[in-house]
Amino acid sequence: MIKSRRFVVGLTGGIGCGKSAAASEFERLGASVVDTDVIARELTAAGGAALPHVKALFGDAFVLPGGAMDRDAMRERVFSDPAAKRALESLLHPMIREESQRRIAAATGPYVVHVVPLLVESPGYRERVDRVLVVDCPEDLQVERVRGRSGLAEAQVRAIIAQQAARAARLEAADDVIDNGGTLQALAGQVAALDERYRKMAAK
Repeated sequence: MIKSRRFVVGLTGGIGCGKSAAASEFERLGASVVDTDVIARELTAAGGAALPHVKALFGDAFVLPGGAMDRDAMRERVFSDPAAKRALESLLHPMIREESQRRIAAATGPYVVHVVPLLVESPGYRERVDRVLVVDCPEDLQVERVRGRSGLAEAQVRAIIAQQAARAARLEAADDVIDNGGTLQALAGQVAALDERYRKMAAK
């Protein structure tokens, strides 16, 4: 459990399950959101703190003309090269954790929703949060959503899913679950109920 006055909910889920939609709804209701994906994009944007290290590790071929990391090229590299994946994670994960902790400490909402896509897979994150909230949906729906927004082939999407924690493992790790197999309205209703519960828990 996190050793601070902040009540922190770790929000996770597989790709395409709706983590961002759920986080946006929590934020709309007043919670502070700290999203590790947002931090990672900032670190690897043009001028980001991680860019010099990315260039040193992987070369100019993985940096776009505008100065940001080429996320598409890097995705292809790390999914085909486990050593490259470990190198990128060893670079980014400590920077992401440090910035996450800074933002959690500075949060002003009644509680913090800490969005960590790989929470179940990443040692140490479970100890940093008070609750684990999993956004869940069937795998076929994950594939449909990701293909719709990214244009990736079905095989590529399923390969990404296969590298993440199994759905059963995420659900086993969960304290709370949002079923996002339906509409955004249904998602919002579940978030509202959890928001009420988390406010009470944070106030204790």
